[in-house]
Amino acid sequence: MTSKAKFNQSLLAKSISILLATGSASIAQAQDNGANNDSVEIIQVSGLRSSLQESLGVKRDSSGIVDAISAEDIGKFPDSNLAESLQRITGISISRNNGEGNLITARGFGQDFNQVLLNNRVMPGSVLPSGGGTPNSRAFDFSDLASESVRAVDVYKTGKARIAPGWIGSAINIKTFKPFNAREDGLSATASVKALSDTTNRTGDDVTPEFATLVSYVNEDRVFGISLSASLQERDSSAVGAFVNEWRVNPFDGTVPQSPDADNGPAVVLNNAPAIGQLFAIPSDLRYYVADRKRTRTNAQVTAQFAPNDDIEITLDYTYAKQELHEQRAEQSIWMDDRFFAELTFDDEAVKTPVIARQERRSLAPRDLGLAVQELNQVNENKSIGFNVDYNVNDDLSLEFDFHDSSAEGRPDAPYGSWANLGLGANVVRGQTADFRGEFPIMMVDFDDAARGNLNPNGTLDQDDVGTSIFDMNFNRQKTEVTQAQINGTYALDNTAINFGIESRSMESTSQQSLTRQTLGNWGIENPGELPDGILTPLNIQSLYDDYDTSGIFSQGFTGRVGEIGAWAAQQYGFDLLANNPLATNRTIEEDVFGVYFEVDHSGEISGMPFNFLTGLRYEKTDVTAIANINLPSGVAWEGNNDFNVRFGTDTQDFSLDSDYDYLLPSLDFDIELKENLMARFSYSKTIARATYNNLSAASSVSTPSSPTLISGDATATASSGNPALLPVESDNVDLSLEYYLDDASYVSIGYYDKRVKNFIGSQQVEENVYGLRDATAGPRALAAEAELNRLGIAVSDTTLFNMVAAMENNVDYFSLTDEQFEARFDVLPNADDPELIFINAKPQNNQGAHIYGFELASQYFFADTGFGVQANYTTVNGDIGFDITADPSKTQFALVGLSDTANLVLMYEKDAIQARIAYNWRDKFLANATQYVNEPGFVESLSQIDFSVSYDVNEDLTVFVEGINITEENSRSHGRTEAQIWRLEQLGARYTLGARYTF
Repeated sequence: MTSKAKFNQSLLAKSISILLATGSASIAQAQDNGANNDSVEIIQVSGLRSSLQESLGVKRDSSGIVDAISAEDIGKFPDSNLAESLQRITGISISRNNGEGNLITARGFGQDFNQVLLNNRVMPGSVLPSGGGTPNSRAFDFSDLASESVRAVDVYKTGKARIAPGWIGSAINIKTFKPFNAREDGLSATASVKALSDTTNRTGDDVTPEFATLVSYVNEDRVFGISLSASLQERDSSAVGAFVNEWRVNPFDGTVPQSPDADNGPAVVLNNAPAIGQLFAIPSDLRYYVADRKRTRTNAQVTAQFAPNDDIEITLDYTYAKQELHEQRAEQSIWMDDRFFAELTFDDEAVKTPVIARQERRSLAPRDLGLAVQELNQVNENKSIGFNVDYNVNDDLSLEFDFHDSSAEGRPDAPYGSWANLGLGANVVRGQTADFRGEFPIMMVDFDDAARGNLNPNGTLDQDDVGTSIFDMNFNRQKTEVTQAQINGTYALDNTAINFGIESRSMESTSQQSLTRQTLGNWGIENPGELPDGILTPLNIQSLYDDYDTSGIFSQGFTGRVGEIGAWAAQQYGFDLLANNPLATNRTIEEDVFGVYFEVDHSGEISGMPFNFLTGLRYEKTDVTAIANINLPSGVAWEGNNDFNVRFGTDTQDFSLDSDYDYLLPSLDFDIELKENLMARFSYSKTIARATYNNLSAASSVSTPSSPTLISGDATATASSGNPALLPVESDNVDLSLEYYLDDASYVSIGYYDKRVKNFIGSQQVEENVYGLRDATAGPRALAAEAELNRLGIAVSDTTLFNMVAAMENNVDYFSLTDEQFEARFDVLPNADDPELIFINAKPQNNQGAHIYGFELASQYFFADTGFGVQANYTTVNGDIGFDITADPSKTQFALVGLSDTANLVLMYEKDAIQARIAYNWRDKFLANATQYVNEPGFVESLSQIDFSVSYDVNEDLTVFVEGINITEENSRSHGRTEAQIWRLEQLGARYTLGARYTF
């Protein structure tokens, strides 16, 4: 399967092509000297040659291995987003949301295995899942932070005793501007204005603004200083894509699910059928979507510094970040999980996939084309206040006291929740086909709007064919708070320094989730045309996808606004437009951490070869309290064939469990200059990463069955439980590297890393009852219905069994209603005569280990005094546990996610008033999720991206610049066990920025 890359040959793009061809680009490297004596590899926006020389000198002479990004001056960070800059670092890759970097993977370890620090302080994280669901992650979302007030970012890849643990991939320390960083005394200010053009935009503004400023004052004696930085960015964008919700994989036994019975025509035609026992996949649906998005990001920081004498420096700082996310989205889908297949044509892969799946209603009335309008309303807010005192007690002893209190919160920004889904349907589908032969899946519909009594049958999908179904309002909120106090010290001796410290840190994270479901119409079966005129906007779906061959696609669709339609539905059906159901999840995880560390930093010579030696030991004890206030499920309602809904009452119950653990974490760094300009390094450390919040929960959450128990014969309902006694994932890390400095600004290096990891969290599957819930599909009513169907000679299926139970319970003639009418009118609720519902309960436990290893190659070369330079790096990531696509789908596999090779190539030019760079980033295919759906994998396909920036110094104070991101408009795609099993495809575009920066 080949990927079709698209390059719009605009004047700007042609200019960039010329820039590539001539090798003209700019980036340089410099050193941001901090308190830590570490090797720092710096990528800087407009690096001066002298600063680059200094950085390489520090890299060669210092202990430890740290990568970093630095800005030569405030407001000149390499990229508009911190994550986009971090991907340039060797071994770092990123995940993207809406085409913008947001989450970090380091050497194959994803966002929950990395820790973010702000000025050496542990920062809380809060990432709400898209489309509802319970927030579980510890990750920090880098898209919340603008880069204008960031001075540098250090990336620690191996542990050090002085750095707070909680990571295996990397610890990322974001350094902000402080008044005493100013080059000159007095009042100074810089301001920038940008115009952002997102080529994906459909309905918002084609050009949106961004403003940033920094004002700093330092008095003449440098006793007092204060700075204020602020930025505001708006971005309007759109996204279009396709996805499948579920691929059901099973061994072939000669039949396929949903084969027609004798009353519905001939059996399914199987072309290139699987062999007996071979795995094959069946899709549940195929969906297209279009989303119009608006993002507003506000950042601010104020910092005050006071130095009454040469020995004391006091810093007080406050950082604020807010991101408001809004999205209007529309979906169109064909549902394939309850309809008869007429033809399946399979491919030749090891796990066979129907590349053509055709279904027909035959003698039955048309079914619904699924339509939906959805809306995201979310606010992310970060706050941090810190107080720091540096005190040089004497020439040998220095002390630092640091305190901060920080919070991160993601919450709804609308009364009807953070994510709302309003279902619509049009019963116009006589037959349907999904074609998965190409990169883009093709949805085809045999259209019939005359057989259901629609108001105006005209052979065209219009609003008169559409009715409502359900309205889901999801409330999701996560708030995490961290309070941390540290005392650090250094005692200097001849050629040796003793570092020591003590820390107290408290973390509290609360996750809340609820679903408020309102029943509206019945997918347009009984209420077509009920919506007010003009409330839906017709949409030509085929026109959205200009990167793909969409021949044969069913192109009629709609968009609409959830708030407007929801307000009408609330009045029409009599409910409040509020996400006000009792919380299904209300969970708090508390961690109280006490740590103490000791380090020895020594330098000397061995046979005339200079060396540096840093070794340390950290002791850390953690007390965990897991608290859950559960709104207990009242029952699992059977609402139709294989449709179930967990219902909640008003009863709540508190659960609370405690645990604790402690660790000794050693670290060692050694480097030696083997001969002039040739450096060798060795590092060892033990690091830990704590479990995600859902795995530490004190209670269970339940999901609905996928089929009636009487039909499946097995437990199909699932549940998940937490385990507060889980230990952190633990890793022994070894790094080896060799660096050769060609001259004062050029070098090559090769490194090898090895991580032996244990205590990965696996899942123990236990079949048991949860919360005393009962099974309406296996009790006396279901057995009596089965017997009656057998007596009448009617095949027992999900649909006929439900219909018969509903008919017998409600004294309705089984033959008087259609399948859809049974589903619309009746719910079957469990009662005391029904048996307990058995769940497959997944319980986390520490039971897995893994070996992660790889190489990092890096180089940098400047061509004498020409101003031209090149930087390149390549990282390999290997692991001993992958996902076996041919393995039994009924078994949960443990597989490492995020493992992929990455590469960067940066061409640069800096001379006189011109700085330019063009950067290429590539990430290979990787496993993103081992349970994309139940036990099915999700692989993200390889992706490359080209970005550029060019700036011109008009004079000493004014700089103008232009930037481009993803200028070749590469798209993203993920799949299941094979490429034909598409999970998600999103068509992306380029973003261009034109701006100016002025220094006062």
